[in-house]
Amino acid sequence: MNSLFKKNIGFIAEISANHNGSLDKAKKLILAAKKYGADAVKLQSYTPDTITLKSSNPEFQIKSGLWKGQTLWDLYKKAQTPFKWHKELFEYAKKINIVCFSSPFDESAVDLLESLNCPFYKIASFELNHIPLIKKVALTNKPMIISTGMANIDEIDLAYKTAKKFGRGDIILLYCVSNYPSKPKDFNLNNIKILKKKFGCKVGFSDHSTDSEIAAAAVVAGAQIFEKHIALKNQKKGFDLAFSLKGIEIKKYIETINKTSEMIGKSYFFRSKSEYKNKIYRRSIYAINDIARGEKFSEKNIRVVRPSLGMEPKYYEKILNKVSPKNFKKGKPISKNLIKSLKIK
Repeated sequence: MNSLFKKNIGFIAEISANHNGSLDKAKKLILAAKKYGADAVKLQSYTPDTITLKSSNPEFQIKSGLWKGQTLWDLYKKAQTPFKWHKELFEYAKKINIVCFSSPFDESAVDLLESLNCPFYKIASFELNHIPLIKKVALTNKPMIISTGMANIDEIDLAYKTAKKFGRGDIILLYCVSNYPSKPKDFNLNNIKILKKKFGCKVGFSDHSTDSEIAAAAVVAGAQIFEKHIALKNQKKGFDLAFSLKGIEIKKYIETINKTSEMIGKSYFFRSKSEYKNKIYRRSIYAINDIARGEKFSEKNIRVVRPSLGMEPKYYEKILNKVSPKNFKKGKPISKNLIKSLKIK
């Protein structure tokens, strides 16, 4: 299985339509994903006629958002990653040693990707209710990532159960907000915890925001796989540019999620060795005056002070009025090894 599915935190670079119809630019985006540390790069596999109808009727026109004024057909015709590019892009990714996979948008795309030995698949949020497609992908028995934008729990449940019923591959769910770009108020990152609890699988985050702090918060909520659209450094045009990472921003984003994951740390109570070194500056019991053997410990000859070379402060009241079995000079710690001889617990 690909390491992306094994890692604690993984990053997928989504090319989408930011190649602007240029095969050369698509390769440069794959190279950027590799250069800046992505674990995998993702394509989108569709043609306009497999995703919509060529119609200018009102319901086929985009009325708001980044792509306002276009018909669905025109948008997908311009934004598609042509099927004839796929073999060359998969081979290029293999050449530079980065995993390449894709989101198929219909059954013919799955057939194409299978011929290219696509290692795993993603179901896009807008296809989550396309149960025949999920079945087709599941039957490959390869791992599957399912994005959950716009979906309610019942819809996610049906998609997940379909994938489980017809396939044997691992399943990762991605919490996603499907508006572009997404604003902080659109998120409910507790959905990540809810999905993990209900489905018992790894959950990630498909991020269409422009704020890496949301990604850091998603790590805290339990997200382990992150997907983000990418663009080239200084790129000025692109269908998804408004919510894409450009150039070095890819690396910084990955560093943010990895650093946050490191700070969250382990699932058990933990302290670093470097922190434990400072325990020397805790308090312990010291002699504040000379104490002769046979003399009783009292408030006049012992005190709880720093550092912590002596008996712990929890024993202070227990040794008051106990007879000292040895001499102590002023400024010396009361020995820890007296605990047994003084018969204290």
